[in-house]
Amino acid sequence: MPAGEIRYASPPPSPMDASSAYEDEAWVWAQIKAEARRDAESEPALASYLYSTILSHPSLERSLSFHLGNKLCSSTLLSTLLYDLFIHAFASDPSLRAAAVADLRAARERDPACVSYSHCLLNYKGYLAVQAQRVANRLWQQSRRPLALALHSRIADVFAVDIHPAAKIGKGILLDHATGVVVGETAVIGNNVSILHHVTLGGTGKVSGDRHPKIGDGVLIGAGATILGNIKIGEGAKIGAGSVVLIDVPPRTTAVGNPARLVGGKEKPAKHEDVPGESMDHTSFISEWSDYVI
Repeated sequence: MPAGEIRYASPPPSPMDASSAYEDEAWVWAQIKAEARRDAESEPALASYLYSTILSHPSLERSLSFHLGNKLCSSTLLSTLLYDLFIHAFASDPSLRAAAVADLRAARERDPACVSYSHCLLNYKGYLAVQAQRVANRLWQQSRRPLALALHSRIADVFAVDIHPAAKIGKGILLDHATGVVVGETAVIGNNVSILHHVTLGGTGKVSGDRHPKIGDGVLIGAGATILGNIKIGEGAKIGAGSVVLIDVPPRTTAVGNPARLVGGKEKPAKHEDVPGESMDHTSFISEWSDYVI
C-alpha cells in the first residue's frame, strides 16, 4: 500500500433500519476524519482548514452544517444563522442524515475523480447543493417558504445549481460537476440517480400545476440533456448527452438525440440489465449502431 494511503475496512451493508443507518453514518464519518488527518499531515497549509471544517466536529451533521453555513453565508445571511438552521434540520430528521451519507458513497463509488469522502464533503458543489436543497425542501414543507426561497437563491449563487426548494430528491444522488443543473418546482428525482452538468428538468412553457419531469430510480442523465414537461423517465433508463426529451422513456431503455429517440426503435427498444445511474455507463449503446461512423 502506498505511503499515506488509507486502507478502508469493508463498509457495513446498505442501511435497512435506524440501527444500521447509524452504523453506516459512523463508518463514513470515521473515514472522513481519517482522511482529514492524513491530509493535514501531508499538507500543513490545509491543517487549519481541515481542523475547523472536519476535525473539530464530533459528527458528520455538525461538520456539514458548519461547512454549508460558511459556504452559503452573505453579509445579510449570517453563517451562524445558517449553521443553526442546518444543524436543527439534520439533528431532527434522520432521513436527511441518511441521504447525506448515501450521496457521499455515491460520489466515492461512481466518480473516479473522487479521491476520498472528505474531498466530496469539502469540494463537491453538487453534493453540497443537494444537501442544502433538502433542508430548503424541509422548510418549504413547513410553510417557511420565504426562508426556503432565500436559501435556494444562495445555493444558485454559490454553487451554480438551481434546484427549486419544492422539488423532491431521493438519496444516493450524484450531480457530477453540477454546474448549470436546473430542476423545476414539481420535479421528482428517485434514488441512485446520476446527473451530469448542464442538465435541465424543466417545464414546456407557461403551464401551471404539475409540470416537471419525474425521474425513476437508477437513471443516468448525460451532460447537457434537457427533459421537459410532466413526463416519466423509467427506472434504470439512460438519457444521452445533449438529448432533448419531450415524451416518456420506458424503463431500462436508452434515449438519445434531438428530439430524443429510443435506441432500437419505439416498437422494440434495446434494453440493458445494468443500473446506469450506478454504473455510469454512457456509451455502451453505440456498439448497436451500424451507421455510427466517424
